[in-house]
Amino acid sequence: MLQKPRGTRDFLPDEMEQRREVEGTMRQIAGTWGYREVCTPEFEELELFTIRSGDGIIQEMYAFEDKGGRKLALRPEITAPVLRLYVNEGKTLPKPLRWFYFADCFRYERPQKGRYRQFWQFGIELIGVDSPMAEAEVILLARDLLTACDISFSIHIGHLSFMRSLLSGLDPDEQKKIRMFLDKKDTEGLGAYLSSMGMEDLLERLTALAESRRLDDVFAITGDLQDQDRIEELFSILDGSGLEYTLDPGIARGLDYYTGMVFEIFAENLGAENQVLGGGTYSLAHLFGGEETPSCGFAIGFDRVMVARGERGPVSSTVAGVAFTPEGRDWAITVAGAFREAGIRTELVLSGKSLGNQISHIARSADYALIIGERECELRKVTVKNLRTGTQDMLLLTDAIREVSGSESC
Repeated sequence: MLQKPRGTRDFLPDEMEQRREVEGTMRQIAGTWGYREVCTPEFEELELFTIRSGDGIIQEMYAFEDKGGRKLALRPEITAPVLRLYVNEGKTLPKPLRWFYFADCFRYERPQKGRYRQFWQFGIELIGVDSPMAEAEVILLARDLLTACDISFSIHIGHLSFMRSLLSGLDPDEQKKIRMFLDKKDTEGLGAYLSSMGMEDLLERLTALAESRRLDDVFAITGDLQDQDRIEELFSILDGSGLEYTLDPGIARGLDYYTGMVFEIFAENLGAENQVLGGGTYSLAHLFGGEETPSCGFAIGFDRVMVARGERGPVSSTVAGVAFTPEGRDWAITVAGAFREAGIRTELVLSGKSLGNQISHIARSADYALIIGERECELRKVTVKNLRTGTQDMLLLTDAIREVSGSESC
């Protein structure tokens, strides 16, 4: 028996309905902030991803050559494609651009809980504006999105100027190795490396910085920063908004990618793989042939959000099922069509068995049985049976629709 590829999943209807409900919630919230959806191809030129990260990333990607010998890759993330889209199509559009996306991505890595080879991201990009207000907007939108998804989470916010101030003056190769340890949060490896290099004092300062939770303490460690006023303004905006967050100067995500503010959000019931969102301020457009363009955004690990929501019941059941005799067939089809036009989920029983058997079948998933026999056909009426209470009445079609739709909205 053929199986699905390793690192992928199948979704049955109940789960798909829950995923679509959460996806729809995210789209609705992003829309209220003025963000509009964009879509990019599932595969791109391989260089789009290696131009920033180097050829080493290829082993983590689904990379291939097409029949024309072009080097392509299934997208491992969506920020780079969106910025490529901006350079190709959006440079002349009025700024700032508020874009969001929802799509699947692909990475060739070892599958484990919360990590798959095919996974979905919901993200936003705010392109063409460079200010503390822009950064605050992105963070506050992230808060609203995850709140609407009904999960518990904590927000950690940092700024790369903190780490860069401590690493300035070091050899570029040394900085790169230290950044690697910081990004992976490998404190043991970082300590061993710095000790071997005779930089125990730097280890103490990095440790003190990572543990600081007040801006005053951070600035006491880093000294005066060029963008200190901007950093203070960002956190002043966030404090004024009432946002609950943790100042986390130890965040070192993408030190060769992000340019300023960085933030991460963690769900409270996911165990080790508990990060559900990451983002910050960055500049990518110039790498793809455009001008230097300030941008800020984030990506949500949609699959982890769904796990964080936990087990939930079906989003909806079949509201109405139609049981009918052979004589009532044509009227049953008409009735079902009228209920659907009214926006009511309605299924015809297709077994052709007795009315009793059909009603029993309907009761497994529906709230109402619409019974159509010879008499209902002659009178152009519908017998509506409430499967929760057991009561039933023969009603005109319009009254039957009103009866079921009124219950559905309760």
